[in-house]
Amino acid sequence: MNKKTVLSLALAAFSVMSAAQAQAEATVKLGSKERVARLFAFPNNCSVICFRQWTLEQTAEHYLTQSVQRDGYSAGKVSVHNDNDVLYAEITGVPEGYDKPLLALLDAGELAYNGAKKLNMDGKWAFNWYFYLPLGMALENRKSVELLHFPPDTSLTHFQDYLNSATTDRWSMLLTANGIPAAQTPGYQTIIDIAPIAAPANAGSTLETVYGYFQDYQTSMIKQLSQSRAGTSLPMVAFGAPVRTWLEQQYGQKVGVLGLAMISPSTGQQVSVLGSNHPSYIWYAADQANNGGDQAKADATGLKVMGQDLSAACWQAKMGSEPTANPSTTLSQCTQNWQVTNKVQTCQLFFTSVRKMTADQAAAKCRTGDTSRELRQLQKPLPEMAPSAI
Repeated sequence: MNKKTVLSLALAAFSVMSAAQAQAEATVKLGSKERVARLFAFPNNCSVICFRQWTLEQTAEHYLTQSVQRDGYSAGKVSVHNDNDVLYAEITGVPEGYDKPLLALLDAGELAYNGAKKLNMDGKWAFNWYFYLPLGMALENRKSVELLHFPPDTSLTHFQDYLNSATTDRWSMLLTANGIPAAQTPGYQTIIDIAPIAAPANAGSTLETVYGYFQDYQTSMIKQLSQSRAGTSLPMVAFGAPVRTWLEQQYGQKVGVLGLAMISPSTGQQVSVLGSNHPSYIWYAADQANNGGDQAKADATGLKVMGQDLSAACWQAKMGSEPTANPSTTLSQCTQNWQVTNKVQTCQLFFTSVRKMTADQAAAKCRTGDTSRELRQLQKPLPEMAPSAI
């Protein structure tokens, strides 16, 4: 038997094995109706009238289907059924062992729920807060992890989609600008929120005071999600000043915007962390009112933030695609690209995505003398301007 024949047989065997693996079925005991209701924030959007008339089983199916799809198993199917008030999920078209990360998430969710219950007992829970775990994330085929403050309430009450918000949409756009196909960006956006509470946007400063209630949950999630299925460490981006402050308090590593650190969530595990602006910070920083009413200054500030954000998304995209790459070298390449080599493209992306100009208007704007000074200032340090909420 020649080498070519041996190789062909090996490839054929691998294909059969992969196909069989992809068609495996996982039966997952989710728990009692009461447990599933609290962990899946059921009902997601009801007062007197429900925005969506979903049963508990349909709600769980919805989020689990999002996870299966975002893991890349397009043929995967989820069915949740009730057996004597215990809910089970039948998941087909996924590899063997797919239940393990789901069960780990639900167990971590119990830690979060205990923290939320204690928060309420202490009289610190607000009437317009919702307990909300990061449901619907890629459970297995993650590329990177995003550390954020808290999810917006509309992601739960309106969209029932943890990745449907202005914040996540903007960062997805930046990942796409860095070569990640739009359909694949959810794999890079596995989110851990320090406070598992869906709340209005103005709740940020209050939520900073409740982090301590969720310490067991936070560290458990970071330990779990910062490792790939193969056991390698995944890159992490820490978004916004409150999160970066929490990171320093928890792991003793101080990171500024475009600063790098290494944390050890568990013994022997080393995770690269990049500090970044909050994805929504640019709208605050580039607001004319926050720049003394000076539009040119507002544009200059916005351009600096855009350069930082594109550089951070570039690092995330490259490190997510190649986790063994050198974090520092990768960051240097990314900042050189967006803040020096392609700063005109950075300018155009700012005016199209933030100022809502057409592509032609942005191209003209970035060619004129109006922005020449701002482009020259792109690499200079930018002071933190954002309020603590972001």
